[in-house]
Amino acid sequence: MKKKITVPEIRETKTNGRKICLVTCYDYTSATLVEKSDVEMILIGDSLGMTMLGFDGTIGVQPEDTIRLGAAVRRGAPTTFIIGDMPFGSYNVSDEQAVQTANRLMMGIGCDAIKLEGGRRSASRVKAIVDAGIPVCGHIGLTPQSSSAMGGFKVQGKSIEAAKELLEDAKAIEAAGAFMLMIEGVPVDVTQYIRKNINIPIIGIGAGPDCEAQAIIFQDMLGYTDWVPKFAKKYANVGPIMLDAFNAYHQEVTSGQFPTPEYSYNTKVEGLE
Repeated sequence: MKKKITVPEIRETKTNGRKICLVTCYDYTSATLVEKSDVEMILIGDSLGMTMLGFDGTIGVQPEDTIRLGAAVRRGAPTTFIIGDMPFGSYNVSDEQAVQTANRLMMGIGCDAIKLEGGRRSASRVKAIVDAGIPVCGHIGLTPQSSSAMGGFKVQGKSIEAAKELLEDAKAIEAAGAFMLMIEGVPVDVTQYIRKNINIPIIGIGAGPDCEAQAIIFQDMLGYTDWVPKFAKKYANVGPIMLDAFNAYHQEVTSGQFPTPEYSYNTKVEGLE
């Protein structure tokens, strides 16, 4: 039986040298596979906008989307630590709105923590949610919800000034009470600089090898598509395998090869003649 990692155990990775990992997941069937694996954490990311809903980005994802898919993930992975991602527009109005959304995700999904984007500008939101008794993971660097202001999905922290700004964001999120921080799309040296100056563990996604945890998108690591981001390694290439299966199925149906008696119910029905 898989034993769920806890918030204190995650915090301890900052000092004990343990490396852990996180994968995004958005549906029951996939979650059952993650549950059987050694992977410690699942993120029900707002990346579901692209991977599951076909959006160009994460804008447009609603809390209802995250809750509906997240509840299915929880049913499939009952002993995996699950983080629910707070969608754009669900926490940027006020601290009260942020707490309300966090409550909805915690109750609707049954997740173990929530994640929200932003550094200093989100610090009061983090503190309000933590004060409400909910564990929070921060997210700085390349933050997809604000990618438009950044000029697109681009590497962040490419100057000394930008690196110092990121460190200030990290410190603000730590001071607000977050137990963990995701850093995305940042040069390795900048990640190391931040890591040495904060006391909470870092989840890296395109942030180099020195983080206490690493994250990857489910569809990227399994090779659902031809293109993946630079920082995503394909651990399998299931897209072509799935396409071959669809085409083989079509060929057998159209040629009359499927279904054979092996895949049919051949019970005799008395009196049917």
